[in-house]
Amino acid sequence: MLPGDCVSKILSFTSPADAFRSSMVSSKFHSAAKSDVVWEMFLPTDYKDGVSRLITPLTFTTKKELFVCLCNPVLIDGGRKSFKLEKSSGKISYILSARELSITWSNDPMQWSWKSIPQSRFSEVAELRTTCWLEIHGKISTQILSPNTRYGAYLIMKISNRAYGLDSIPSEVLVKVGNEICHNMIYLHHEDRKKQQMECMFYRNRTEVLSKRVIEGTEGISNERKDGWMEIELGEFFSGEANEEVKMSLMEVKGYQLKGGIIIEGIEVRPIH
Repeated sequence: MLPGDCVSKILSFTSPADAFRSSMVSSKFHSAAKSDVVWEMFLPTDYKDGVSRLITPLTFTTKKELFVCLCNPVLIDGGRKSFKLEKSSGKISYILSARELSITWSNDPMQWSWKSIPQSRFSEVAELRTTCWLEIHGKISTQILSPNTRYGAYLIMKISNRAYGLDSIPSEVLVKVGNEICHNMIYLHHEDRKKQQMECMFYRNRTEVLSKRVIEGTEGISNERKDGWMEIELGEFFSGEANEEVKMSLMEVKGYQLKGGIIIEGIEVRPIH
């Protein structure tokens, strides 16, 4: 049998999932799998900086305990971002709060309302009151993400009962990193069938004209998340070794119709498998 420190060194070249599984093999593997040598390799290289930016300090005595703590979302940077490690791989995820995004006219109280709701992980969300120009931008550096990893960007949102004008034409979504561009279209909200039939009857010509203003692409819809919010996929990108800026956006600026009732919590950037 190999010495415990050798087993720990070998495990450090595997994955967190392998380390968790190996700890159940025998008491020697259990001891080796707890070593800081193992879990130091699974933590981000700049984890000390990340820990220093936490809103609420974590209690831990080993690197494994720290890793497990970071597998649950934690707020950093004054509560404007959420950070999490994927338990099976150690890959990094971020959620940028609405306050970290650039939302056109979000400082105009006639068009947007900033408020606190109990369902959000952040202190504030942005609710659209009414506008004819919906434009949301976010950005993040690949330097703070896991290298050599495929990521997806997702707008986290809710649709209020008072929503209107959100499904006249699809919104354009985009993710850009260097020369790599992912561009699609998405419907923010599908109204009930009867209302859609009525609008089709009375506004068919207008809807057809509006739709022609949108460039062709793959149309998507919003999906429900486990945390009770909805999400819209903005696109995918590859985080390589180089430090590049990821630009993410959602825009519906071609219809000019009034719209309202969407609540923005933020944008999540997470690994894709």
